[in-house]
Amino acid sequence: MQSRNPVLGRLGQNNRQYGAGPMASPQHLREMYDAPSYAPPTQARPMTIDDVVVRGFITLGTLVLSAALAWYFNFGMGIAIAGVIVGLVLGLIVSFRQSTNPVLILGYSVAYGVAIGVISHVYNTLYDGIVIAAAFGTMVAFGGMLAVYALKIFRPTPKFTKFVVGAAFAALGLMALNFIFGFFVQGGLGLRTDSPLGWVFSIAMILLGCFFLLLDFDAVEQGVRAGVPEKYSWLMAFGLTVSLVWIYLEVLRFLSFFFNND
Repeated sequence: MQSRNPVLGRLGQNNRQYGAGPMASPQHLREMYDAPSYAPPTQARPMTIDDVVVRGFITLGTLVLSAALAWYFNFGMGIAIAGVIVGLVLGLIVSFRQSTNPVLILGYSVAYGVAIGVISHVYNTLYDGIVIAAAFGTMVAFGGMLAVYALKIFRPTPKFTKFVVGAAFAALGLMALNFIFGFFVQGGLGLRTDSPLGWVFSIAMILLGCFFLLLDFDAVEQGVRAGVPEKYSWLMAFGLTVSLVWIYLEVLRFLSFFFNND
């Protein structure tokens, strides 16, 4: 099956090189027997769903533990900003290089975990109980998208993939413009304010995160079918973690518009 994921496509081409070759001649077999013994390199074990689940628990667990420590020690916003910057840099390296290095991926989890812990502490101080509600909303979104994918209610198509990626770039561009306009006009473009426009934008961002979850599930299934090496389960776990972080932060912001802090 031709993969829509460029990484899986390249891996599939590499895997086809391991087809059966011509039968060895008796002379060749004798030369192999007389050759010094050594441990020949073995082909990497194919990735399984269990590999992705285990790596996902490790990656997400590292993020949650880092967030809990940041919450407990009540780090300031300066540490949170540093965590966002470090996490963003590591995330871009992993994404563009398609790196399977667990050090980079777990480093992203630690950095963003610290940032999320600080941000969650601030929100919970202003709106008691909002963090639990946001975490529950994130779990519901994950479970809902998993059910949609598992039951084959909807499966990503190439056009859908292009739409989601394009929408993500457009959203980031709008948020950048909103930030810049905020220096000149209070609230910027109004995308992050407690207003109908802000509500609609937050809902759109939550849905975009859910769409990325569908792409993540599809990438995992394609990877397993293509027999990609087991190390790529780290990359799949990274993608799922990024999507869940996106959804959690957007749900947290959306709930803050309506949460009763009395």
